Parts: sequence; C-alpha cells; structure tokens
Amino acid sequence: MRLSTKARYATRALIELAHNYGQGPVRLKDIAKNQDISAKYLEQVLFPLNIIGIVRARKGSGGGHYLGKPPGEITLGQIVKTVEGSIAPVECVENPRSCKRYERCTSREVWEKLGATIENELESISLEDLTDRCPSEE
Repeated sequence: MRLSTKARYATRALIELAHNYGQGPVRLKDIAKNQDISAKYLEQVLFPLNIIGIVRARKGSGGGHYLGKPPGEITLGQIVKTVEGSIAPVECVENPRSCKRYERCTSREVWEKLGATIENELESISLEDLTDRCPSEE
C-alpha cells in the first residue's frame, strides 16, 4: 500500500501551517515555495481540507491559509482520509459487496486487522505531534 503525493503534500503543508498557528494566514504561494509543491496542485490538495474545516482561507490583502482548529485537534488520520479517501488496504474491508468471496475469504481478517492498525496509528498522531518532531518547517 502506498499513499499518493496528496497525503504527503497535505501533511507537509499543514505542518507548516501548524508552525505558524496563531500568527495569521500564510500565503499559498509561500507554502508551495517552501515545500517545493506546485501552487496549483497544493490548492487542489488543500481544497477538501478546507471543506471540512481543518484549513481555512482568508482572501484579500493579508490573506492566505491557516488552520481551522488547534494542531492538537487535527490527526494524521483526518488529513489522510480527507485527501486520499479510504485507507482500507483492500476494497472489501469497507465494501463487502465488492467481493463475491467475502463470506469465505480466508485472508479478509488479515486485511481488516491491517486496516484497523493503520487507522489507529494515523489517528494516534496529531499535527501537533508532528510539529513537535520537526523544529522548523519541513
């Protein structure tokens, strides 16, 4: 299983916003430059995070992006699930109807445990935890 650039870029951008938490908005182009991410792509990555309130944007002079809630209240799981969608290792874990062998599948339990382990780990790490591990923007 491999995460796309969406999850990695979203995490990097949010770590930068967490470092600036409470100091006002950060311009998208500054985040993009600091994180070596295309501004256009970063805008697409941040869009779903804005919809659910993890990120907020302010337009106009002095505008930019900022966290919609404290870094300690945002989990890596929320970030990844918002930009990636399901984190289940196989489709049948979330959608049993996707597999006609679901009821008799001997490996299903392994995939379910793996999915739960991944989700629990991601939910146990807050943006604040990540920020504390990194003394300055990544």
